[in-house]
Amino acid sequence: MTLIKSISGIRGTIGGPVGQGLTPLDVVKYAAAYGTWVKTQQTDSKLIVIGRDARISGDMVSRLVAATLQGLGLDVCDLGLSTTPTVEMAVPAKKAAGGIILTASHNPKQWNALKLLNATGEFISEADGQQVLASAESEDFDFAPVTKLGQYTTDATFLKKHIKAILALPLVDVEAIRARNFRVVVDAVNSSGGFAVPQLLEALGVTTIEKLHCEPTGDFAHNPEPLPEHLRDIAKVLEKGGFDLGIVVDPDVDRLALVSENGEMFGEEYTLVAVADYVLNALGGGNTVSNLSSTRALRDVTEKAGGQYAAAAVGEVNVVTKMKETNAVIGGEGNGGIIYPELHYGRDALVGIALFLTHLAKTGLTVSRLRNSYPSYFISKNKIELTADINTDDVLTKMEQRYAKQPVNTIDGVKIEFDKEWVHLRKSNTEPIIRIYAESDSNSTADYLAQKIIGDIKEIIAAKS
Repeated sequence: MTLIKSISGIRGTIGGPVGQGLTPLDVVKYAAAYGTWVKTQQTDSKLIVIGRDARISGDMVSRLVAATLQGLGLDVCDLGLSTTPTVEMAVPAKKAAGGIILTASHNPKQWNALKLLNATGEFISEADGQQVLASAESEDFDFAPVTKLGQYTTDATFLKKHIKAILALPLVDVEAIRARNFRVVVDAVNSSGGFAVPQLLEALGVTTIEKLHCEPTGDFAHNPEPLPEHLRDIAKVLEKGGFDLGIVVDPDVDRLALVSENGEMFGEEYTLVAVADYVLNALGGGNTVSNLSSTRALRDVTEKAGGQYAAAAVGEVNVVTKMKETNAVIGGEGNGGIIYPELHYGRDALVGIALFLTHLAKTGLTVSRLRNSYPSYFISKNKIELTADINTDDVLTKMEQRYAKQPVNTIDGVKIEFDKEWVHLRKSNTEPIIRIYAESDSNSTADYLAQKIIGDIKEIIAAKS
């Protein structure tokens, strides 16, 4: 597996020869490139906040990053085992110049990554990311003399500050949650959520917490992406009865999946829908944002509450940008990513949990009944592999032209609207593949739409040959 470079960071598998995965040499090079970029920014601070999830390589990668930044003359505050949203909040709180989160998010345990933050605790922009990548390629680093090396400190207290800030939010009702006496099962896939989520639940007044895979060993008990096929263990516990809710987070705690009291999946797409529904109704309306591949149900609940919905290109940085443009009160992505700007502009499973539990407590409903109160849509996910000689952009342009009579959005690939159904085509940045997402109010119709689009693409390719 080669190294995967993007504007927000660098990721790969740990181990193996140079050029195949994320080696210690790569870690040092990209940490140095990021530190070099930070030193060009207009800031008086020379502090960088770092934190990591519990994956096996985390401690090694963290020490390499910290030492490299110190070598550039930058100070480092190490939060140690932490969560992505906690690091994001710590950066502006400590008036730091930036931050690095050491996590490969939902990728398996052999992966790791450097996720790069700016001084506001948000992912760096595309332009800034290109500067970092260019610096890494040139390896033009100016390391500090021995008398000006950076300082290294630790802070194990910031998770408590993160939780305290969540509890202080006007829309988080601790008394309502405590009064419901919720019984909750937590699956934290042997990473940072294993201590972060129970700490939050206890602070919210949840006294019955069943911990599943909560030891932060980094040796993930199952595939860490919180998809239904990976969550059989927690589903079995809930199927036996006696619990109100199942909570699942990914290794760095920025994605939230929920499981109903009967063991059925709430649906990652509907995490944001449910939380947004609560926020919109509590505020008397407001605007929302999700990416183009997320469910239409968010638009439905937004418009029902009198607000306006906007779609952004895929990627957290794009969603945040659109949220700021539209003054959205909540947004996120259909992968269980909740962005609540009242707290900070970053996906945060912890604030999602607090808002969802408040919503559940105030409605008095079970999780399954709450889920059934929302419009049901189904997304079919497919892909078509192309040969190297086919110009993917040309294919997407032809598809746009073919469906010119329909509403079409081209900010990120091609999204075609059909009344309350849609199809989104996106090219892969690493492979000759077009990914095809289709949504409808039934699985069969969503699958039919996807296959219809795949057929169209094949016709376009055949006409060119």
